[in-house]
Amino acid sequence: MASLTGKVAIVTGASRGIGRAIATRLAQDGAKVIVHYGGSEAEAKEVVEEIRSQGGDAVVQHADIMLVEDIRDFFAEVQQRFGQIDIVVCNAGIAKSDAIAEVSEADYEEVFAINVRGVLFTLQEAALRVSENGRIIVVSSTVTLYPRPGMAVYAASKAAVKMFTTVLAQEVGDRHITVNSILPGATSPGMFDNVSDQMQAAYAASSPFGRIGEAKDIADVAAFLASEESRWITGQHIVVNGGATM
Repeated sequence: MASLTGKVAIVTGASRGIGRAIATRLAQDGAKVIVHYGGSEAEAKEVVEEIRSQGGDAVVQHADIMLVEDIRDFFAEVQQRFGQIDIVVCNAGIAKSDAIAEVSEADYEEVFAINVRGVLFTLQEAALRVSENGRIIVVSSTVTLYPRPGMAVYAASKAAVKMFTTVLAQEVGDRHITVNSILPGATSPGMFDNVSDQMQAAYAASSPFGRIGEAKDIADVAAFLASEESRWITGQHIVVNGGATM
């Protein structure tokens, strides 16, 4: 895989889980990584320290994804500081699980504020600022294809960002920018860590490989989509779930 040396990459929600693995992998491939965090400054700094200890280049930067002005200021600062933005990975998100009959207005507002509005305006800034031949990657979820009870609000929010991906790919294609989404299945470390041991075992058994995904499994796909080799892939939604559902 070609090196990302000289590229500037933003990874939102990079303080833990899948975002952390993606940030670390892009740095290993040579990118200068902006490790975004919303509320976990100490963990974000740990990611930067890990990257630097491996010879990579990274900085930490805060933004509240629920605030559009914060997103705009974040991107403006990155571009002013580094002169370019080549790769944007929209990973920041939250999950809440409730039956439709029990969903609260507050939970709905929070999930959609981060997972939909936050991603939309992150993608808006990416569309305006990413360099020609750049890469935009959105982390969605396989629940958009295989929904389960209790996941209606989360699945709907992740389905929305799949649509953003498809449309944006058409809007920025004339600048040779690719836009794709990754649909992880059950993955650890990540949001799936909060489910019961019994459910984790059931998901592991559903894959021919007999395990749930690891964050690095997702990060490796993101690294490919960030590379020159992915230049002919855009507007696609790539399922990364170890064959747990086929």
